[in-house]
Amino acid sequence: MRIQTDFAALADRVAMETRVIERDGALREVEAPAGWTDAQIEAWLDWSGGEGHGGWLDGGVDAWAQRLAARGRDVGVFAEADAAQAFAAGLSGAVRLGLIAPAAPRAATVTTDLSDPTAEAALDQARAARAAARLGAQAAEALAEALNAVADAVDRCGGPRGDCADPNRNPALARAAALARRCGAADADILRAADGERTTLLLEPRAEPAPTVALADRARMAAGAPETLAAARATLDGGLVLTFDPRDAEALAAPATGTMLNLGVAVERGGESAEAVIADLARLAVLAAELESETPGAVTLGLEGLLAVAGADLDKDAVAAVAALVAAAAADTSATLALTRGPAPDWDTAQDEALDTLKARRNRLRTSKHPAGQQAGSILNGLARARRPRRHAAIGLFVEDAQARLRLGLGATRAVDRFQTADGEIGRRLHPVLAGAIRAAGGEVEGAERWLFGRRTLAEAPGLDHAELRALGFTDIELAAVEAALADAERFDAVFSAPVLDPGFIRDVLGLEDGDGPLLTLLGVSEEAEAEAARWVFGHGDLGGWPDAPAGIAALLADPEAAEADLRRVIEPFSDMADATPEMLDWRAGPAQAARALSEAAMEQRRAVRLVRREAPAGRLLELPTVEPQPRVEAHRPSPTPAPAPERIVERVVERERARRKLPDRRKGYIQKAAVGGHKVYIHTGEYEDGELGEIFIDMHKEGAAFRSLMNNFAIAISIGLQYGVPLDEFVDAFVFTRFEPAGRVTGNDSIKSATSILDYIFRELGVSYLDRHELANAAPDDDADGLADKPQGEAVPAARFISKGFARGSAPDNLVVLPFGKKAEPEPRATTTTQAVACPACGDFSLQQRGPGWVCDTCGASPGQIGADQG
Repeated sequence: MRIQTDFAALADRVAMETRVIERDGALREVEAPAGWTDAQIEAWLDWSGGEGHGGWLDGGVDAWAQRLAARGRDVGVFAEADAAQAFAAGLSGAVRLGLIAPAAPRAATVTTDLSDPTAEAALDQARAARAAARLGAQAAEALAEALNAVADAVDRCGGPRGDCADPNRNPALARAAALARRCGAADADILRAADGERTTLLLEPRAEPAPTVALADRARMAAGAPETLAAARATLDGGLVLTFDPRDAEALAAPATGTMLNLGVAVERGGESAEAVIADLARLAVLAAELESETPGAVTLGLEGLLAVAGADLDKDAVAAVAALVAAAAADTSATLALTRGPAPDWDTAQDEALDTLKARRNRLRTSKHPAGQQAGSILNGLARARRPRRHAAIGLFVEDAQARLRLGLGATRAVDRFQTADGEIGRRLHPVLAGAIRAAGGEVEGAERWLFGRRTLAEAPGLDHAELRALGFTDIELAAVEAALADAERFDAVFSAPVLDPGFIRDVLGLEDGDGPLLTLLGVSEEAEAEAARWVFGHGDLGGWPDAPAGIAALLADPEAAEADLRRVIEPFSDMADATPEMLDWRAGPAQAARALSEAAMEQRRAVRLVRREAPAGRLLELPTVEPQPRVEAHRPSPTPAPAPERIVERVVERERARRKLPDRRKGYIQKAAVGGHKVYIHTGEYEDGELGEIFIDMHKEGAAFRSLMNNFAIAISIGLQYGVPLDEFVDAFVFTRFEPAGRVTGNDSIKSATSILDYIFRELGVSYLDRHELANAAPDDDADGLADKPQGEAVPAARFISKGFARGSAPDNLVVLPFGKKAEPEPRATTTTQAVACPACGDFSLQQRGPGWVCDTCGASPGQIGADQG
């Protein structure tokens, strides 16, 4: 057998380039076609396993083609070495041209007849097994994370090891252990985790099990018979393919070798001779599938690029003609293989049905004007007249393999297409097929892109434009920052917040606190206005409502996936296997919605239907309220008298709640102006009602913008730490005595006279003012910055020097004075009294002590009565 194609010659003209691809944690140089993406190259390397023979794609494709050619020589498909080499060169060239990609073989699947009374139980069991595999992987990850949190709770504890590993003394450990127990961890695992043992999982990629093929009665499914609901429950996760004809069920359940063809590229590269390219591609794919499989079985040729074949006007006749040509060329190649390899094992029983199918397809093509349809009709005529047996009993035109599609550089047919730019970045664009359809229909591609991706500016935006923002207090500086951030953002929450907007502007000008909620909502912008502006800026995400869409392709632009599904139904009559491509349901669809979809498919005379729920949106989908644990109600029991225990010292592990403590809207504080080494520094503090420091601001005078911004953000970080409960002592101890320029003499501060850096001065001032750390003050300007000195004493001064009249709003009287540095008076010495020891008349020890009106001996316990009476 010899297949002569032009693929090898065409492939030599493909521009190649060396790409750097990350593989197994290392960077490798790989030669590949210039137009391929990194993801496409990696998909081919994953498939080949990295043959390491050198050449393009690391030699993997050439090695695969040579292996199939050698097998063809061994089994007698190729009588001569030249024929085998021509096949290998053509197959490798087709891959380089982006025309063909091998798909994963399909294993035999289980067939269930829904009329069987045990079918519902079998479907429920299969559904439970799929759910167990999916949820088991999620549960294992959650359990491992919970056990590692137990180990983290012990590691982060700063107390003794025994107390840190005791949940009664370590609240964080108690919470982590309770969560691990709820995740299903045994107490032994929790104890081992508390001892430091960490859990590491190595989960293998979950292989999606083959769906069950179910045979149903069409009339009963259309009427909503009881078995409809059982099938709906089983099909929600893609675990069921529903068929209505025994032949379709048998074909879908049989093992098959698959190959995926890119018809869009074939039509583009073929030009006027596209029909010859398509026929040669089909023959090459059938021969490769035959040599790939060990035993004769079904062959599936997945037809991709149907929208490109249909063109802007969605020419269904062209799609049907091309599909018919693929099916006819594949059947002719299978008949030729039967001469050397023998017919299909069950051909005697299938030949009458196959002949009827050939005649029906030939009749469909009698009125076709397309060159591909005419050529397909000629091939089918010859097969029907000769009644030639085939090597493969079934030849399908549908393959569902995401990895094979990725190797062809194809993705889902949606309005938004992701592509790789020349510098390796991933960008978004209008799908090239849709862009070509708009251009061919006379539409404006730029207008479609504006509607799809937005204008990325608030200028002239409806609902919220620059004028509206200026009225809210925004200046040119803030507007420029917002416009710059809109280029990469996807929502307003990422734009109208810090760090795009300065926290000082949000707080001082807008009068809000960043983090209290969506900024636009707090400013009073309505949801309708915000949504309208968001559509103007970020786009609509699809072309469903585009008002300027050309009338002829409006349906295509609104739902490209639905248009592609319609084209698959056009080619289904030329396939021996029904189309089992999953039909997407809403991610929250239940059995009722699935049952309705199955009934509709039965009424529409569909050959097969498979339903799958879409992936749920990313992020949190459920906001749970905080539920307080219910207190345990125990029966009243008399508390036993505790036995006296020896006194001991117990160290408890105390964990502070990490909640942010908000400052009051009207807060007090002070501003300290000073100069360190000739550089002016302004410190502005903000205090809580109890006088505790809650925030600081640091302003530098006539410094560079970078240094000033760095100091401003450093002050914000310190303020956030203070509001989350970090003691000021920790900051003071961390930053005093740090050394860098500017440093030296300090002027303008009555307590700090020299500092080794700006940070040293700032935290000396805060330590002296808020912590009474007077040892950090240095009295004389000539003293070393590390020296210690006492604070000078001051005289009584008016309270107005320290109390803000504006803050007090006249509440403080004017006659108050403050002794700011007064010393406490020394305590007066107490008068000491001497007591004379009295001897006990009973034992003679000087240990008599007066107890009320009488006397008691501490030695013998005698009570001799009043001393005066005895002495008298």
